[in-house]
Amino acid sequence: MRKLLLGDEAIAQGAIDGGLSGVYAYPGTPSTEITEYIQVNKTAQERKIHSKWSANEKTAMEAALGMSYAGKRSMSCMKHVGMNVAADCFMNASITGVNGGMLIVAADDPSMHSSQNEQDSRYYGKFAMVPILEPSNQQECYDMAYEGFELSEKYKLPVLIRITTRVAHSRAGVATRPIKPQNQQTLPEDKRQFVLLPAIARKNYKRLLSVQTEIEKASEESKWNQYFEGDNKSIGVIACGIAYNYFREIFPEKSCPYPLLKVSQYPLPRKMVTKLASEVKRIIVLEEGYPLVEEWLKGYLEKEPVSGRLDGTLPRDGELNPNIVAKAFNVPMNHETPVPSIVVPRPPAMCAGCSHIDVYTALNEALSKYTEGRVFSDIGCYTLGALPPFNAINTCVDMGASITMAKGAADAGLVPAVAVIGDSTFTHSGITGLIDAVIEKSPITIIISDNESTSMTGGQDSSAVGIIENICQAVGVKPDHIHVLLPMKKNHQQMVEIISKELAFDGVSVIIPRRECIQKAVRRKKAEAKQKSNE
Repeated sequence: MRKLLLGDEAIAQGAIDGGLSGVYAYPGTPSTEITEYIQVNKTAQERKIHSKWSANEKTAMEAALGMSYAGKRSMSCMKHVGMNVAADCFMNASITGVNGGMLIVAADDPSMHSSQNEQDSRYYGKFAMVPILEPSNQQECYDMAYEGFELSEKYKLPVLIRITTRVAHSRAGVATRPIKPQNQQTLPEDKRQFVLLPAIARKNYKRLLSVQTEIEKASEESKWNQYFEGDNKSIGVIACGIAYNYFREIFPEKSCPYPLLKVSQYPLPRKMVTKLASEVKRIIVLEEGYPLVEEWLKGYLEKEPVSGRLDGTLPRDGELNPNIVAKAFNVPMNHETPVPSIVVPRPPAMCAGCSHIDVYTALNEALSKYTEGRVFSDIGCYTLGALPPFNAINTCVDMGASITMAKGAADAGLVPAVAVIGDSTFTHSGITGLIDAVIEKSPITIIISDNESTSMTGGQDSSAVGIIENICQAVGVKPDHIHVLLPMKKNHQQMVEIISKELAFDGVSVIIPRRECIQKAVRRKKAEAKQKSNE
């Protein structure tokens, strides 16, 4: 059977067909559609595959490791910056190893379409010394997820699947394969495998080191790594993941004059690389993201030069495309159709009727009597408060940083300091910062702008619905300084008064403006109307 699927959806379908028992994730572009596909997939529902959203990427990966411990096949999905949140578990999972097969999907975002940086998750895989798969198309997305569990179980290690935005969000026809049965529940033979006391960890680490030769051999023999002969030995090409497609647009298979090594499984197939190096005068590396392979080559190739992102042959930042690749090989570039002048770039903006608008309008008025530079924000729709007409926030660094940065600024004497964070981000990474602030009685005002949704990534359910004030009180915020407000224009003066009062309070205060996301409300009402009409 063939299906028209996004790269994300192909990974999801491949995992379902490959015997998946549970997916654990926190929504983040460009990875979100993997879990969403599984949540609505009929086969996944019939097989009772776990697919609820997790509070953050760390809890997601730890839960996936727990399912693997019980012998089942699991998958944890996140965008590249989510790997930072989950890194503690990820690095140690390479030491514990796995029981049931475990896939970790990291969706990178070169060019920062919706992200804070361009980091390359392949470095995490190399750091942890686990197998890395990097599909170049949607069929490989499916096949790698389908077969990745067996690779994981063969070496008793988690397997990292690294994709990028273009692969994740483009569609192609995908041939599916027979559905495999789910694993039976079986506990590890070694009852101390997952107990990382130093003596056990040292033993496990030696095992990890001992299988590196086998993992490299698997790359040498992988069907996803291919060597193509070429008559023109002036240049040898190494093309990784989606960069292979860009190269093939310039040099189709029958017209490519250069020896070419396609890499989609890591560690690098050393024998193929050295064969290429022995035949050509120079090597050009085409890879999306950081110059991992280029650096890798310089580590064990005597032959120079190696060209790519480090020497300027390719741009150091941003996505590749066929024109950039063509320029590297001195092939005439296609002329892109100019964007018509009528199409004016439009900056992102909050939706009309968004509750965050009322929050920032009140906050700006309450802060008007203080000097500027006091508002520490976080990652969500409300980050758009940095733009006109609000110009209301001064920082946005990483998930949860608003509270801790406000605390640090207050420690430095910037009082009052304000943190603005969303409901989903609060349960993702904000609670621990709040605990620090409570313990030290920090003079900060925390606004948890609660729209009852993880709205920026499509309105997924938030882990915080209905429990924020209980959490705040449980960690020690005084009840008199916890306020739940309805952010609407008619309540503007009340909001200004309460924010102003708490700005003057010498301690931790929490203000929770709560109103359902306007887009989620529209979808909910449509669904309710449809359900009513069907009754």
